[in-house]
Amino acid sequence: MTSVTDRPDLTPPPSREADPEAVSKMMARLRATYASGRTRDVEWRLRQLDGILKMLVERETDIIDALTGDLGRAPHDSWMTDVAGGAAECRFTRKHLRRWMRRQNTGMPLNLRPGKAFYQYEPLGVVLLISPWNYPFYLTISPLISALAAGNCAVIKPSEHTPRCAALMVELFAEYLDPDAVAVVEGEAATTTLLIDQAMDHIIFTGAPVIGKLVMERAARYLTPVTLELGGKSPVIVTKKADLKVAARRIAWSKLLNSGQTCIAPDYALVEEEVRDQLVEQLIETVHAFRAEETGGQRIVNARQFDRVTSLLDGAGGRTVLGGGSDRDTLTVEPTVIVDPERDSRLMDEEIFGPILPVLTVTSLTEAFEIVNSKPKPLGAYLFSSSKAEHERLLAEVSSGGAVINHLAMHCLVPNLPFGGVGNSGMGAHHGEFGFQTFSHRKAVLYKPTWLDPTLIYPPYTELAKKIIRKAF
Repeated sequence: MTSVTDRPDLTPPPSREADPEAVSKMMARLRATYASGRTRDVEWRLRQLDGILKMLVERETDIIDALTGDLGRAPHDSWMTDVAGGAAECRFTRKHLRRWMRRQNTGMPLNLRPGKAFYQYEPLGVVLLISPWNYPFYLTISPLISALAAGNCAVIKPSEHTPRCAALMVELFAEYLDPDAVAVVEGEAATTTLLIDQAMDHIIFTGAPVIGKLVMERAARYLTPVTLELGGKSPVIVTKKADLKVAARRIAWSKLLNSGQTCIAPDYALVEEEVRDQLVEQLIETVHAFRAEETGGQRIVNARQFDRVTSLLDGAGGRTVLGGGSDRDTLTVEPTVIVDPERDSRLMDEEIFGPILPVLTVTSLTEAFEIVNSKPKPLGAYLFSSSKAEHERLLAEVSSGGAVINHLAMHCLVPNLPFGGVGNSGMGAHHGEFGFQTFSHRKAVLYKPTWLDPTLIYPPYTELAKKIIRKAF
C-alpha cells in the first residue's frame, strides 16, 4: 500500500475522441476476422492466452512504470494488483479451457425420445470492454482473458484518466495479440458512446453506478447485453467474537491498497460497542506500522477525484482519530479513521473511493445488518467473527455481490468463483469459467432420428390420437 508522492502533473491531458471513420474501419476488420471462423479454433484461443502471459512477463517493468506515472503506486503494489492477478487468471483459464468448450449432453423427456440433446458454447462476436482507471491493466486483462477464451474479437476502451496505461495498451496488445481480433480505442465519453453505437455483441463495463446506467441505457438501443461491475459502499462488520488484531491488519491492508481506490475495499466499518475502542486502537497502530517508512498522504488519481474525496469530510461530524489531512499540490490524502460520523452525511451516503474509513458503533449484529440493508446492495460484504452462526446470518440476511468471512476483497482472486454485483452494485459475473460463459452463447441442440416418425402426432387428429397425445405430454 505504499505510494509515490512526488508532485504530479496537474495539467489534464488534451481532450481527444476517436475518429468515427477509423472506428468504422476497425469494426469492419474485426467483424471480418470473426466471420472467417479463426477465433473459434481452440489453438487460436490458447495462443492469445499465451500472448497475454508473455506480455505480463516480458513487459512487467513497462506496465509498472505506466501505473506509477498514472496512479503514483509503488512497484510492488502494482505488480501484486495489476500483473500477478492477471497472470494467475490467465494460467487458470488456459488449463481448463478445453474442458469448458466441450459439448454437454443432457437428458431428454421420455415423450421426445428417441433423440439426443446437448448444449454447446459458441462465441458472441465482437465485444466491448470498457475499463476503469483504478486497476487499469488487471480490470482490462481479466475480462479480455474471458472474451478471447470464448473465441471473440474484442474492442478495449481504456480510461482516459490513466493515459500512460492506455497508450501502453495500444502498443502491447498490438504486439502480443492478434491485431485483427483485438483493438484498443482511446478517448473519453463521446468515444464510449461511439463504440456502444457499433451494436456490439456484448459489453462489460467497470465503474460507477451512475455511468453504468448510462452505458446500459445506450446499449438497450441495440439490445446489446451488458455485464456491469459497479461497486458501492461495501461494509465490514466486526463483532465481539472477532480476532481484533487480525481484523485490524486485514481491514487496514485492504483499505489502504491503491489509496483506497478499490471497488471492493471496505467503505465503512460497523463494530460492536464492546470492542469498538479496541479495534480503533488496533487500526491506528496497524496503519502507523504499515507506513513506518512513509511520510505524507496517499496519492489520489487526479484533481477531480481529490476534490471529491476531501469534500466528503466536510460536515461529516464524528471524531477523527487518525489522519484527516490532505495536500492538493501532491494530490495526497492521509489515511483517516473517523469514529461515528453523522449517518446522514455524504461520507456515509456516497462511495468513498479513498483512504478514509468511517467506523460506526452498533449494539448488535442485527443493528449492523439493518444499516447495511438500508443502503443499496453492495459489491462485497465482510464479517469478522469466530461464530459460525454469525457467518450463516451474514449469508442469509445480507444481499451482496460477494461475501468474505474473516478477510476482505480476496474473493476476486479466486478464479473458481463468479465475481460480480447485485442490484445497484452490478449485474452478471465473470472470472474463470463464469467469464467464459458470460462471453459465450449457450446453444441448445436437439437431434432427432428419422427412422421413427409416428403419424398420430400430425393433423388431422382423431379423438384417439388426442387422448394418446395428452397422456404422452
